[in-house]
Amino acid sequence: MSDASEWTAGADVDWDAQAPVFDDEPDHGLRAPETRAAWAGRLRGWLPDQPSDVLDLGCGTGSLALLAAEQGHRVTGVDASPAMVERARAKLAGQDARVLCGNAAAPPVVAAGYDVILVRHVLWTLPRPAEVLRHWRTLLRPGGRFVLVEGVWGSLSPVGMPVDQVTALLAPLARRIRVEPLSDDSLLWGKTVTDERYAVLAGI
Repeated sequence: MSDASEWTAGADVDWDAQAPVFDDEPDHGLRAPETRAAWAGRLRGWLPDQPSDVLDLGCGTGSLALLAAEQGHRVTGVDASPAMVERARAKLAGQDARVLCGNAAAPPVVAAGYDVILVRHVLWTLPRPAEVLRHWRTLLRPGGRFVLVEGVWGSLSPVGMPVDQVTALLAPLARRIRVEPLSDDSLLWGKTVTDERYAVLAGI
């Protein structure tokens, strides 16, 4: 989500009701060419050079999944909202991709089936994130990687996860961890932001 301060917590949002307007946010719909290009460039640096199996958890309407598929990856998207899944399937029609309806914390996929787990603005909404990350690790193949885009939004009642919390949760699971700050790239968000936004890249 672009302005998570709008929500008290991800679990409290009726995502089916939000689906028709979800892509109105610049970083959700990626409708502006410069925003789309900014995310495509980041993904190109985060995902493997060779075609890989990418699991996009909490994929929403499938905008990042589409970019990954367009870069030659085989993509599986998972979202708990049937309305989001419907829009993602339409967006990904004709691509080497599938979209499943399911819980991002325990997605309906096989173990050790993926090279990349891609998650944007979802981990902070899930109870017991350490347990979730341990489960997600079982879905990765040896040599796989996490690509986690998270942040802390809002000033009066901030929500999200500070980067130190995410890296600490990943430390027992990963061989290497790299943090990429994202707050200073206004093209990603369609506006200037001052809160904490980042990507954590972790190889297992």
